[in-house]
Amino acid sequence: MTVLRRPWPARRPWPMRGKCVGVALDLGSARTRAWVAGRGLVLDVPTVTFPGPGAAYPIQRGTIVDTPGTARMLARLLVHRLPRFGRPLVVLTAPVLDGVAFRAEARTAVQVLRPRGVLTLPGARAVALGAGADLSRPLLVVDIGAQLTEVVLLADGAVVDARRTALGTGDLDTVAPAELSEAVVGMVSAMERQDRTTLTADALRRGALLAGGGALRPEIVYRLTGRLHAPVVPVAAPHTAAVRGAATLLHAARAHPSAGGTASPPRRNNR
Repeated sequence: MTVLRRPWPARRPWPMRGKCVGVALDLGSARTRAWVAGRGLVLDVPTVTFPGPGAAYPIQRGTIVDTPGTARMLARLLVHRLPRFGRPLVVLTAPVLDGVAFRAEARTAVQVLRPRGVLTLPGARAVALGAGADLSRPLLVVDIGAQLTEVVLLADGAVVDARRTALGTGDLDTVAPAELSEAVVGMVSAMERQDRTTLTADALRRGALLAGGGALRPEIVYRLTGRLHAPVVPVAAPHTAAVRGAATLLHAARAHPSAGGTASPPRRNNR
């Protein structure tokens, strides 16, 4: 288990002026999803490359292990879907923990898209935005992905605490759902014990927001509700919540005066 007790770095300045194509990108260990402004969700495919006769997996347990392979994957899947002229603004989701290393490698990989700018967004905040959650109040986000589970406490939309375990729904052939649920309960309990404020308790009273493949497992939702003694709310279309949240930030960035004009709202596309 990994623990974070510090917020993300301050937001970067808005990109420079000019016509702005936009791409929201969620590079997951199991699947890669991309949302293009004006077109909606254009990619929801396995995160895999084919450097030789067999398949390779450039992102594992929330870590980019093959940056050139990730770049080749994006070139193969996404470049032809973008306008020929114009450089895109890319909004990229990243795990909260080990986010510095992930962001550095991801920024290198997305250079294949010739971006005019890259904005990064903590995955938990992206989920909250995609769910339309009220970020003015403390919020607990539980994101159970295929290979990684993160539990993140947000206050005013900022990360104030985060835990993770290298387990996910892809491990359920060897790990029981109860074990995965107990890992989440253990992380939340550790947050409560170390919290010198009322933020964690306030967030729990409000209820935990559940995303990722775990949100589609009724046995996990049921067990977490009972063990946390708090409501557990699966987000709508949980697999795409993060990329939808990134698309929300992309819309705001493209509509900002420094991006050179207004943007149409992102279309709802939950497939």
